Amino acid sequence: MATYLDFEHNIKELDEAISSAKIKGDAPAIEILEKNLKKEVSKVYKNLDDYQKLQLARHPDRPYFMDYVRLILDDGYQIHGDRAFRDDQAVLAYLGYIGGKKVILIGQQKGRGTKYKLKRNFGMPHPEGYRKALRIAKMAEKFDIPILFLIDTPGAFPGLEAEERGQSEAIARNLFELSDLKTKILSIVIGEGGSGGALALGVADRLVMMKYSVFSVISPEGCAAILWNDPLKQEAATKAMKITADDLHKMGLIDEVLEEPIVGAHRDKLGSANAIKEYFLKFLEDMSAISDEERVKRRVEKILSIGAYEDKEQSK
Repeated sequence: MATYLDFEHNIKELDEAISSAKIKGDAPAIEILEKNLKKEVSKVYKNLDDYQKLQLARHPDRPYFMDYVRLILDDGYQIHGDRAFRDDQAVLAYLGYIGGKKVILIGQQKGRGTKYKLKRNFGMPHPEGYRKALRIAKMAEKFDIPILFLIDTPGAFPGLEAEERGQSEAIARNLFELSDLKTKILSIVIGEGGSGGALALGVADRLVMMKYSVFSVISPEGCAAILWNDPLKQEAATKAMKITADDLHKMGLIDEVLEEPIVGAHRDKLGSANAIKEYFLKFLEDMSAISDEERVKRRVEKILSIGAYEDKEQSK
């Protein structure tokens, strides 16, 4: 059954009315209701606030990494393990073809249902997940295969065992190594981009976000708990943190906002997958005109341009 958010109440009622009319075989009523539904969807989704976009980014029906693997990757072959500790099930990697172009697809998988959420650790990788991603990225560089990172995680796993195995070092190593990788890299935030757990897959020639995704240094709940000692003030925190795709693009922290179907990826998975496929192929076309050395130089310059600082010695 479809899941409806609070602001989708009218949409839910129209969907139910359409289902009822279809059972009755009332064609005229169906036509009228579908027109009303289209108008209502357009009205609701054109006026979303930041907190509603956060809800969409976390929507349980929103396509996850494996949904996109099935929809856009041909002849997919899964690659396992970090060759050091184990095969982290929160980070998955596939070799295959998108539109006839060879690619390595890497991303976080949250899992659906209790069994698979536990298997995927709710999309929160351990250090070995990031080490697996880096190992496979280096393999892609060796064979000159472009990389597509799909980011969707509430954050890196904060458990004791993850810290014991070097969580922060694994993330830092990814940031360092990926910044100098010779192969073409595209990173797309498809849902939640949580803190360093997302940033570890976000060092790329282009970092883009889907329209209804978020990218933040901390969850709004965590921010509200720290600032106001009240996790329930997450709505105010979401607005203050500027974590939506449009806000981050305006601040120059991401390269582009990737449009998804106006009804959201959760209501049109195929349309969303096609948007990613077309953007990836266009990205390869754009990057083909640039040498490896120039691409790496631009990537490093882009990273160094983020933020601002003042040299006190020179300002005296």
